[in-house]
Amino acid sequence: MNRRIPMVAVLASCLALALPAAAQNFPDRPVRLVVPYAPGGSADITARIVSEEWGKALGQSIVVENRAGAGGNIGVDSVAKSRADGYTIGLQTVSLAINPGLFPRMPYDTLKDLEPIGMVASSQHVLVVNPGLAAANVKELVALAKAQPGKLNYGSAGNGSTFHMSAELFKAVAGADIAHIPYRGGGPALNDTIAGMVNMSFPVLSAAQGFVSSGRLRALGVTGPTRSPLMPDVPTIAEAGLPDYNFETWFMVFAPAGTPKAAIDKLNAALNQALNTPALKERMVRDGFDPIPSTPAQARDRLVKEMPMWAKLIKDRGITAE
Repeated sequence: MNRRIPMVAVLASCLALALPAAAQNFPDRPVRLVVPYAPGGSADITARIVSEEWGKALGQSIVVENRAGAGGNIGVDSVAKSRADGYTIGLQTVSLAINPGLFPRMPYDTLKDLEPIGMVASSQHVLVVNPGLAAANVKELVALAKAQPGKLNYGSAGNGSTFHMSAELFKAVAGADIAHIPYRGGGPALNDTIAGMVNMSFPVLSAAQGFVSSGRLRALGVTGPTRSPLMPDVPTIAEAGLPDYNFETWFMVFAPAGTPKAAIDKLNAALNQALNTPALKERMVRDGFDPIPSTPAQARDRLVKEMPMWAKLIKDRGITAE
């Protein structure tokens, strides 16, 4: 008689019982939050602003780890291939929806390999021009660009960046031909806009605020659906003349597919609790972020809705990652 078969069955049964128990006891050690960009960028800042309060609500510390490269794909892929136990999660920008249409070969399947935990926040960009450009508002800028197709240019933080995509969406909605000058980061693009080396750029609000206040840049419109408290006198691009324009950078946290629902739910509940903390909300708004608590289903719905939209824009405009 083979005594090993019953023993194997017993071990399998114990393991099956242990997995739900482990999920119910989650978390019993620190959680690793992977940010797929270098320190100092908007995703890194968002993660570090939120992680402390999130960890308090969760009952365990949340440790931020930067893994940059390939437009965020390296860090996201590392999460997708991690053990699905809730202890390795990631935070990504709207690039989570953009990259599948931008990169011919993706190392992971966004909807199959990742499990959204929830939305974190959104932030706006702002269209700024060098003060020497003869355009005092969005309508004048569009008219100038149409009168000189391809002569005006804008600087971005690189191909596929949110700076790039917000500008390409602007060009598509405006029907204007404006040349793209990619830089290695948003800082150099902004500096060259100030210096007049490029005519305009679409930086994040917090980066441009001081230069706009000092008159070194002229802000023509913020990219989101509402005016920003950081620049209350600056209209949205929609109200300034392009009603169909709307762009926000959002931030989403996610886990590997197969992560137990109990762990996802605990992470989501703690995240939403943190985002509703008055002190954290105040700090985020001050830094140019709008907290957006959500359910995991709402986060997934946003991905499902936006992925084909960005894929179409990328295809129509011939945008590449190189």
